[in-house]
Amino acid sequence: MQYVYLLTAVALEVSGTMLLPVSQNFTRPVPTLTLIGCYAASFYSLTFALNTLPIAVVYATWSGLGIFLITLFGYLIFEQALEWRAIVGLLMIVVGVALVNGFAPNK
Repeated sequence: MQYVYLLTAVALEVSGTMLLPVSQNFTRPVPTLTLIGCYAASFYSLTFALNTLPIAVVYATWSGLGIFLITLFGYLIFEQALEWRAIVGLLMIVVGVALVNGFAPNK
């Protein structure tokens, strides 16, 4: 169940970050309030994941998958370009997250 909370936290953090450009420097109230809610709910979900997983594993997964997904969605939604070196780096992040989680001790 801890990974459900962790993946929920990742999804909420990515959603909030994707709303940053839409909020237009916090001048649009609905996207701004939604992104604040997403970030708050993300941190709340992280607290449940931290009940059973080490903080290093939780943070590595949350930030690593967040970076990967934000970059992917930036490419797909905002049509931001990626160089091959960036793609290799993102794949290394995914491999690193998999390794961290594969060898993570449970509390």
